[in-house]
Formats: sequence, C-alpha cells, structure tokens
Amino acid sequence: MTRREFLTSSGVEAQTLEFWLEQEWLIPERNAGGMRFSEHDVARARLIRDLKADLGINDEGIDVVLHLVDQLHGVRRALAQLRAELRREPT
Repeated sequence: MTRREFLTSSGVEAQTLEFWLEQEWLIPERNAGGMRFSEHDVARARLIRDLKADLGINDEGIDVVLHLVDQLHGVRRALAQLRAELRREPT
C-alpha cells in the first residue's frame, strides 16, 4: 500500500510516521516507486500507537518491546520450521 493508504489505515500522522521510520520501528519495502507498506506494517504501527497511548511506554521502551517482539516472531518461525522438518523425517 502507498504511504497515504498506510496513514489512513494505521491512523498515524505523517510527522509521527517520519519519526518511526527514522527509528526503524517500521521498515517498509522500498522500490523504484518509493515505499510500499504492508498489512504487517499497519499492525506494527497500531501496536506502537497502543503501547505509547494505552501503556505510556516511552521511546526507549518501544525500542526494547519491538526488539523482543521481533525475537519472539523469529523463534516462532524457527519452531514452525523445525516442526515441519520433523514431520517430514521417517520414523
């Protein structure tokens, strides 16, 4: 989705998006046409917004939380891959 579509879908203001991009809290796909955002980016933006607004987490805390979330997703992917490999092996 385009930047404009992302801003509408996520409810994030343009200035806030710029800051989040600088912090690399969001890393949209880049191509010749510019940035392309995904539904994953929208979900991540909503998470950031909720962490800040609902839980009062500051910018340094957001860095920590997002790093932990990314690690958790990496572990889940690795476990899913391991399960798939174990199912393929003969018993």
